[in-house]
Amino acid sequence: MPLYDIIIEDTADYCCCVLDIISEGSENMKNEAEKSHKKSHAALVYMITSAMFAAVIAVCSQIQLPIGPVPFTLQTMGIFIAAGLLGVKGGSAAVGIYILLGAVGLPVFSGFKGGLSVLTGATGGYIIGFMFTAVIVGLLSDLLGRKVWVLAVSMTAGLLVCYAFGTAWFIIVSSSSGKSMDIAAALGYCVIPFLIPDAVKIALSVLLVNRVCAVLKKQKSFPVS
Repeated sequence: MPLYDIIIEDTADYCCCVLDIISEGSENMKNEAEKSHKKSHAALVYMITSAMFAAVIAVCSQIQLPIGPVPFTLQTMGIFIAAGLLGVKGGSAAVGIYILLGAVGLPVFSGFKGGLSVLTGATGGYIIGFMFTAVIVGLLSDLLGRKVWVLAVSMTAGLLVCYAFGTAWFIIVSSSSGKSMDIAAALGYCVIPFLIPDAVKIALSVLLVNRVCAVLKKQKSFPVS
């Protein structure tokens, strides 16, 4: 074979290899761009849903019935639903946003109250305890799924932890202000009157989260893994 034919053939092979490399690189760049777009979209949805449920919790906080030092509200129901639907990350973010908004002074706590004085007050422990509730409900829902029994157990466990933290806080703050407060009295003020209403809220939240998740899964639009 003449030398120039060999050179032309080798040059053509080289050009083909270069074109293959360029094509493969373009395809990789396209795939990376699509992945980046999906991640950005997921992050945007995550932020929007977390903020939306923080607003839902704030609205639920204003639906209240004053029956003592700790008013009856729908706060915990909003938290159950947020953590049950969004999982531990989204649920915790929603509760964190809610607490942060209240801490800086926005009137999102029950009775349209806000500020650090509410968080450091006698009932502030229950508000902080909402974060524990969101973590427990969201984590168990993510790990075990959103079956009725999982949601019921996780919401009950989350509520009990909130009860424990908030009641301990209530006793400490009340005692430090000069009021005589033992565990029995604190439970009578802060826990016992809420047992039946909170059980109803858990039942409603379980049914709502379970049904919404079932619908979203059928539509392949479930927001959490």
